[in-house]
Amino acid sequence: MAELAPQVAAQDPLQAAAYAQAVDPTKGLGAFQPFLTKAGTAADAAAGLTGPMTAAQQTAYTSPFQQQVIDTTLAEFDKQAQMRQNQLAAQTLGVPGAFGGGREGVQRAEFQATSDANRARVLADLRQRGFQQAATARQQDLANQMGIAQLQSGLGGAAQDFARAQISGLGTLGAGQQAQTQAVLDAQRQAAAMAVEDPRRRLSMFGQGISGLTPGAGTVQLMPTEAPAAGPSPLMQALGVGLAGADIYGRIFGGRKTT
Repeated sequence: MAELAPQVAAQDPLQAAAYAQAVDPTKGLGAFQPFLTKAGTAADAAAGLTGPMTAAQQTAYTSPFQQQVIDTTLAEFDKQAQMRQNQLAAQTLGVPGAFGGGREGVQRAEFQATSDANRARVLADLRQRGFQQAATARQQDLANQMGIAQLQSGLGGAAQDFARAQISGLGTLGAGQQAQTQAVLDAQRQAAAMAVEDPRRRLSMFGQGISGLTPGAGTVQLMPTEAPAAGPSPLMQALGVGLAGADIYGRIFGGRKTT
């Protein structure tokens, strides 16, 4: 009988949903992969910001207004230097033999040398400030890239944790439903076995009664109530074995006719 064959409950839809989500690359256990890729990209970008600053990086991190600041500052410096030079020339007008002489030439040369040195110092200071600002901006960019890499890595781990929790929840609910279905199948199989066993039990009691009424009729023997083999039904098989042959049948019903 097919009802006595062991049956395994099918996978519950919730279990199927858990499996489908687990293998989904966008929201399953592999959902961390895009975040990991972005974290790797940010880490590579951060690695490129270490070591000496290249000329291209200095240009990229330097303020676009730096040259305007330099040009404006030097123009103001030259203007002030020309004014001081004119004042120096005016002062020599009141000195006998100074204007146009060797003394004036020496003063002009000293003034020009000092002015040029000061101008170069101002220019160097402006460029140094620009370099320091570029280095600071580069360092901040490095910190930002490292922070992005850590953030992406954390998001990837969180995505996997959330996916794992959801998959586990679906699997747990599905397992409970599957266990319930399995219990129903087991109960149905047990009921089917009891339905087969009841006629066998009755036949056994009937055979024992026959043995008591007709000594020497033999005993009724029944096969074990395990999974039935293919062929005649268990009831017919039990009847054939329990009556122990046609002679018992004749003794029972033949005796009743004679009485």
